[in-house]
Amino acid sequence: MAKEGTTQYFPVSAQFEKDVEKAGAGKGTGILFGRFAFRREAATQDQAIKEIGRMTLKKGASIGMHKHADNDDTYIILSGEGVFTDGAGKETVVGPRSVTIAGPGESHALRNDKDEDLVFIDLIAKNIPVKGQTK
Repeated sequence: MAKEGTTQYFPVSAQFEKDVEKAGAGKGTGILFGRFAFRREAATQDQAIKEIGRMTLKKGASIGMHKHADNDDTYIILSGEGVFTDGAGKETVVGPRSVTIAGPGESHALRNDKDEDLVFIDLIAKNIPVKGQTK
């Protein structure tokens, strides 16, 4: 892990410009659509933000149970209603302005059982110090 993070900047003009279909979202079901400002493939070791995207889960779709070994995964719900499942299997209904955070190594899932699309920001990040920051 890097000892210090580098500054990251995402210009408004480039935010969420590409719509990418992620069938099954790994271990999930249905279709997950993502409009990414930044993808993991572009991240360097010293960057805190590994991925940020505006995601859409259609009715019946889910992001299956999964975990990120070295990163936090945060969902900020913008619209719709979904069910967040934590590593212990506890299900929590989430809606607009709900925020979920799964830490490194914590299993988690999100699904949409409703007719309305579930729209959320997905932020995958690593907790690393900012340059010049002291403990």
